[in-house]
Amino acid sequence: MIRLLRSMLYTPGNNARMLAKAAGLRADALVLDLEDAVPVVEKQAARACVRDALPALEAAGATVFVRVNSYATGLTSEDLNWAVQSGVAGIMLPKTESIQQVHECARTVSALELERGLPRESLVLILQLESAKGVLEAQAISVASSRIIALAFGAWDFARDMGTMPSLEGSETLYARAHLAVVARAAELLAIDSPWVDFGDSEGLVHDARMAKRLGFRGKLLIHPSQIEPVNAVFSPSADEVAYARRVLAAFCEAESQGMGATSLDGRMIDAANVRQAQDVLAWAEALNRGKRAA
Repeated sequence: MIRLLRSMLYTPGNNARMLAKAAGLRADALVLDLEDAVPVVEKQAARACVRDALPALEAAGATVFVRVNSYATGLTSEDLNWAVQSGVAGIMLPKTESIQQVHECARTVSALELERGLPRESLVLILQLESAKGVLEAQAISVASSRIIALAFGAWDFARDMGTMPSLEGSETLYARAHLAVVARAAELLAIDSPWVDFGDSEGLVHDARMAKRLGFRGKLLIHPSQIEPVNAVFSPSADEVAYARRVLAAFCEAESQGMGATSLDGRMIDAANVRQAQDVLAWAEALNRGKRAA
């Protein structure tokens, strides 16, 4: 089953007002943040705030992830203790750099699910790769647990690790971004792109999201509600794309009935690879339609 994670909106875990407001937003998922958005002195308060916000978010039908602090901070286990609750779809583990970290997180989540009477493996994992080491270990990390559904890229932390800063054109992160998308695809996971931090620049956001889509990403992390609609539009098949995909399948089916393994459509060759791409577009469109019907 395809998971819709086109738009994943960060919401600071220590801001009760923003957590309450998030329930009415149309992001595919909310990421309640215990990490970068929360000052050290507010960590414990944020855990309680997230816990208290979950019943209302669950009642509103929101898909909720909790981003815990990285294992380097020493805060992860206690974060998980508060985050593994009814109403949480999964955990986002930032700055993931090793399979050992993934195994530790999965073991802790399993123990808490059992302790709290939650269905086994009901919580999934999104692993955030934000360093040179994490990017190089991406392939091993991607298959470290059956709970993993996505790899997410963190451009700002990656660039800092490389001794540079993200630019508008993104050349300094292109290799890592593309590598993560390829690894995710090979492991049959979703690839989620880094946030566009200038939330006042909607044109830049759309350009960046389209680049991510061309690289193979299926969604994007967001830092402001105004980014939801344009990002959802970029990562949704257009009516023209759906119509063309249907024509591809029809043309290939006709060719197969005549004993041919390839044909042409609008002056372009159509073969099995084009069929797989068309099927992917239609499956994605159907997942979006199911989501709309459920809403």
